[in-house]
Amino acid sequence: MKEKNAFHINGYLGLVGLILVLLAGLWCVATGDNRASFGLIIIGILLWIIATLFLSSLTIVGPNNAKAVLFFGKYLGTIKENGLFITTPLTRKIPISLKVRNFNSSLLKVNDADGNPVEISAVVVFKVVDTAKALFDVDYYLDFVEIQSETAIRHIATQYSYDTFNEDDLTLRGNTAEVSEELAKELQERLAMAGVEVIETRLNHLAYATEIANAMLQRQQARAILSARQTIVEGAVTMTQMALEQIENGQDIHFTDDRKVQLINNLLVSIITDKGTQPVINTGDLSEK
Repeated sequence: MKEKNAFHINGYLGLVGLILVLLAGLWCVATGDNRASFGLIIIGILLWIIATLFLSSLTIVGPNNAKAVLFFGKYLGTIKENGLFITTPLTRKIPISLKVRNFNSSLLKVNDADGNPVEISAVVVFKVVDTAKALFDVDYYLDFVEIQSETAIRHIATQYSYDTFNEDDLTLRGNTAEVSEELAKELQERLAMAGVEVIETRLNHLAYATEIANAMLQRQQARAILSARQTIVEGAVTMTQMALEQIENGQDIHFTDDRKVQLINNLLVSIITDKGTQPVINTGDLSEK
């Protein structure tokens, strides 16, 4: 099915014309009071029938609404303009909304890319752009949107991990904008057959499933501690190296290998530890020419 424009004319102008046709039919009947003018009576009756049929085809289309016109089961087209119109007689007019709608998916429990169960839901903003496809290519397009949206959300959730400490990886928690964009693209492909345009999608709930929430929280804390320690160690090594270079070059002091190891150990411990360190004064020989 493909949407097309249905035949329609301005209802106010058409109503004036039909009133004139009714008056003409009334005049024909009134003047045909003998056998010689019997033909005028027939013409008057035909004018009344025609005017009555077109009067029955009057239809009102509201803003952001449309009406699909069917003639004995055949799709004639759609009226998208708002106002009063006269269309083909003996037709069925099916109303359909063109307004922007929100669909809030139910809370879904799925496994992410790492196999962890997560709870996820999303909001889908959409509207109908092809009335023929929405009405005749799918059965109840609103139900179709709901089912396809939840299917797409489940599929997208399995493509990404909930969280990771690798900055290059896309995650559900850390890259919601990218995930929402990917969800919108997949939904658009699924809903194109229903004549629906996806305007926006947004994740509105994302969390670990309750049965593993505590364990995942401990795992996140452990990963955070390891990541922080790694940063501290890298910084401590850099600072220690700079300190040795500045001492040796600036003061013309040369340490033995044992003294370097001892100094490096002391500097690393003092920098990395999260507790206060106690200074020790060494009065021995620290350098060797």
